[in-house]
This record gives sequence, C-alpha cells and structure tokens, in this order.
Amino acid sequence: MMSEFSMMSELSIVIIISVVLLVIILFKTARIVPQREEFIVERLGKFSRTLSAGLHILIPFLDVVRYKRTLKEQVFEVDKQNSITRDNVALVIDGVLYLQVTDSKLSCYGIDDYRIAAQNLAQTSLRSVIGKMDLDKTFEERETLNQAVVAAVDEAAQNWGIKVLRYEVKDIEVSPDIMNAMEKQMTAERDKRAAIAQSEGERQSKINFAQGEKEHSILTSEGLKQELINKAEGAAAEIKLKADATAEAIIKVAEALNKKGGEQAANLEVAKQYIKEFGNLAKENNTLIIPGDVSNVASMVATAMSVIDRTKKK
Repeated sequence: MMSEFSMMSELSIVIIISVVLLVIILFKTARIVPQREEFIVERLGKFSRTLSAGLHILIPFLDVVRYKRTLKEQVFEVDKQNSITRDNVALVIDGVLYLQVTDSKLSCYGIDDYRIAAQNLAQTSLRSVIGKMDLDKTFEERETLNQAVVAAVDEAAQNWGIKVLRYEVKDIEVSPDIMNAMEKQMTAERDKRAAIAQSEGERQSKINFAQGEKEHSILTSEGLKQELINKAEGAAAEIKLKADATAEAIIKVAEALNKKGGEQAANLEVAKQYIKEFGNLAKENNTLIIPGDVSNVASMVATAMSVIDRTKKK
C-alpha cells in the first residue's frame, strides 16, 4: 500500500510539473498581437520576423518579442524653443507633430528612438525656416512654417520607417515691447485702411452723383428730341393730309367741270364768291366799295375759269 501511495504521489507531482511546464511553454510561445500593432521577433538575438495582428506561436527559448510598435497615428508635443527672425526679433515657439509608423522593422533598427529624433529635427527645421522670415510673416504664414517642417522631417524619416503626416505651430510668443509695437502698428494700419475706405466711399459717391446727373441730362435731351420729332412728324402728317384733301378736291372739281353744264356752274359759283367778298369788305370798313370797272367781275370769272381749265387738262 505504501508503495502504491508513493507511486501515486510521484505521478501527481509529475503531472503537476508537466502542467506547469506546459503553461510556461504556452506563455512563452503563444503571442496575441492586437489590431493596428506589430511585434518584432528576434531569434538568438537576430531579427526573425514581424508579427501582425492575430495569434502567433513562437519557438520556446529561441524566439523573443523584442519590440512592439503601434501603427496608429501618434501625436508628440514639440517643446518650446527660442528662435530669431530675419529682422533680429527673438521669439518663443512650440508645436505639435503628427506621425505614423509605416515600417516596424526600420523604426526599431533604423534609429534608436524615432520619437526623439523626429522632435529634435522638427525643432531645428523650424528654427531654420524662421531665420529666413520677418516677424510679420511668421504670424501671417503659419501654413508655410508647417509645410517646411513636414518636408524636412519627412525626408529624413524615410530611413526610420515613419511617415510625418503634419506639423502644427501652437503658440508664437514675443516680448511685451515687441507686442506693444505690433499692436500700435496694427492700429495705424487699421486707421489707414479706414481712411482709405472713407475716401473711396466719398469718391464713389461723387462719381455716382455725376453719373446720375449725366444720365438725367441725356434722358432729358432725348425726351426733348423725341418731342420735337413727334411734333415735326405731326406737322408733316397734317400738311400731307391737307395736301391730299386739296388734291382730292381739285380732282373732284375737274371731274365736275367735265360733266355737262359744269363750266357754267363753276362760273356762277366764282361770281357768287366774288360778290360775297365785296360784301364782307363793305361790312368791315363801313364803306361802300364798287368796282371801278364792272367788267372786272366778268374778267375775274374768266381768269378763274382759265385756271380750272388748265387744271382739268393736266
């Protein structure tokens, strides 16, 4: 019995040790890589492979996970630094750097610490760019600063397995004296723009008034011109109507003379009108007017009839 119990105890110990060893081996060999991360595996101190997201089995005591890299976009604060502009103005500037690991192997073996390297390169590039710009331009052209830093860091980062996405300037600080001078300059600039705007407004107002007067004069003259044209056209139409009526009357008289007894009727009518006019003269002047020669009546009638006769022949 004792021997059997001893054998069972030894067997239990062996099983427990085996389970413990199995757990240790599984812990050493099984690796779960999270999403958007990569693990760098070395075998006997030498690069072996890159593990992507998922479950992986390593060779116990030979394979070791040496580095872990995230593929997510990373944000790093670039510390404040002193810089001098082209016009010798000292300022303090800081920013934010956005980058992403694109090659995990290069980010591990290409440089010791890509984060520190990227931050230091961003600072030196920023100082170099600011040294080529005046103070006013540093405030106005932040986008130019950002693009210059990104281009400089990204060019060097190609051998580090990272990609610089963007750089943003956070704050630009200058001394209180410089700030007061800038505020005075901006105030003077605003006053200048306001004066220019006011003068331009007055100038435009005068131009608009003169233009209105000009258009008013043109419209008035056009109206007078049209009025005269209308009057002239009306007078011409009136003359034409009278002429047409006279011509029509003459034609009718000529037609009447061609008829039988027409000439005698015309002689009689002319004589009546002659006598009537003498009567009217007598009434107006209270004077009795008698023709010096009664035969003139017959002469006047004969003259009128000759005119009518010529008209009829035409």
